[in-house]
Amino acid sequence: MSKLLSASLIITTTVLGFTENPSATVAGTCASKCGVKPLQFTPGKLIRVEIVNKTPNLVYIEKLRATLPIALAPGDKIRLEQGYGTEPNISVVFWNEDGLSLKANLSKPNFATLHVELRPEWRIGGDRGVYLRDDGRVSLL
Repeated sequence: MSKLLSASLIITTTVLGFTENPSATVAGTCASKCGVKPLQFTPGKLIRVEIVNKTPNLVYIEKLRATLPIALAPGDKIRLEQGYGTEPNISVVFWNEDGLSLKANLSKPNFATLHVELRPEWRIGGDRGVYLRDDGRVSLL
C-alpha cells in the first residue's frame, strides 16, 4: 500500500509541477530567442560605408556635416570613407527623390566595411539613415 501511495504522490507532483509552471517546460537557449547580433566596429579603425541603390528611383545620400546631398541612380554604388575611428559620431541620411519609403539592409562584409543596401519599402516611414557611434555600434534611424 505504501508503494502505491508513494508512486501516486510522485506522479501527481510531476504532473502538477509541469502544468503549474509551463515556462519551465518550454525554456530554450538564448540562441533560440536572442535575435541577430548587432553590428559593431572596432573604435579607432578605418571604416568604409558602401551604399547601394536597389530601388527603381533616384535616391539622395548625405553624410551630415561632411557632404552635400549626392544623387545615387538606380543600381549605382557609392563608398564613403569615414577616416580613422568613428570619432566623432557620424550619420549618413538617405531619402527617395519622390518621397517614397526606403528599407536599409545593413551588413558587415569585412572588419572595416559597413554595407548599406537601399530597397523600396511598402510601410509608411521606412528607414531614414545610419548612425555610427564613437564606440563602434551601428544604429538604423
